[in-house]
Amino acid sequence: MRIANQGWRINTLHIILLLLALSLGPLAHAQQEPEGVVGTQVATQQTPVAAANADALRKAAQNPIASLISVPVQNNNNFGIIPDERVQDVLNIQPVIPAQLSKSVNLIARIITPIISLPTVSQPVNQSAFGFGDMNPSFFLSPAAPGKLIWGVGPTFILPTATSPMLGQGKWSMGPSIVALVQPGKWTVGALVNNVWSFAGQSSRPDVNQMLFQYFINYNLPKSYYITWQPIMTANWEASDGNRWVVPVGGGIGRIMKLGFQPVNLSTQFYGNVVHPAGASPWGMRLQISFLFPKLTKEQQKTMMQMKLKQMEQEEHQ
Repeated sequence: MRIANQGWRINTLHIILLLLALSLGPLAHAQQEPEGVVGTQVATQQTPVAAANADALRKAAQNPIASLISVPVQNNNNFGIIPDERVQDVLNIQPVIPAQLSKSVNLIARIITPIISLPTVSQPVNQSAFGFGDMNPSFFLSPAAPGKLIWGVGPTFILPTATSPMLGQGKWSMGPSIVALVQPGKWTVGALVNNVWSFAGQSSRPDVNQMLFQYFINYNLPKSYYITWQPIMTANWEASDGNRWVVPVGGGIGRIMKLGFQPVNLSTQFYGNVVHPAGASPWGMRLQISFLFPKLTKEQQKTMMQMKLKQMEQEEHQ
């Protein structure tokens, strides 16, 4: 489906920008936990029992294979695409769902569903292809109680779910994926890498052989802020040498806070592509909000429910 490109359009990007302004602006503040209640308590892979402070939640949120249910919504703007210096928009909805297979092994599922607005032709009127892209589910097996090195390994898949040929590869692909990280002190340092090969799909479409490599470095600051570097490098091994790599450089800032009773992880990042295919974007912006669902004890759940009821009663009397 093709639609005209609108100069002013209220979309998810503007919503995320608003949330970032609320969280990072001078009037915003992270809500403190009421006395006797730790609403940010989360069972992380570093400790056998639930951690009791916001720093533990922040580290769990920065660990892609933590025992923490989260729903990241990530908007990527890629600027300066030829022709006419246009903008590609990719909204990724990527829930992360952990499950305990046994006392010693966890299974972490991450399913990325992209919604894409892709510039196509510029004349006579700017046009874009808009719709769903190819879905990318990944599954990691990880030790339930790892040591200092936290790791996970498993398969990743590319499913041809795109609603337009221009928004996907038209191929079924799969390959191995591995992630490893350490979290000393205020740091989180790690990397994720995968490579997929096509094995079925439309015979008229090119074969798929591509790699993704993402290193991530986070440094935690006071008041739940953190500095982050999370560039995603890709290599299309089927492309010619000059059009094979995308190599971004950059980073950004984020914050763990609460919207009402809901813990969220907000971040904004900017990247310049020092290497990219001809006509592709030279730089981009990534905005993300992750809804976090930490594990609470039964006693904490009861206390939180009592607090919510009390708050509702106060609102009724106002």
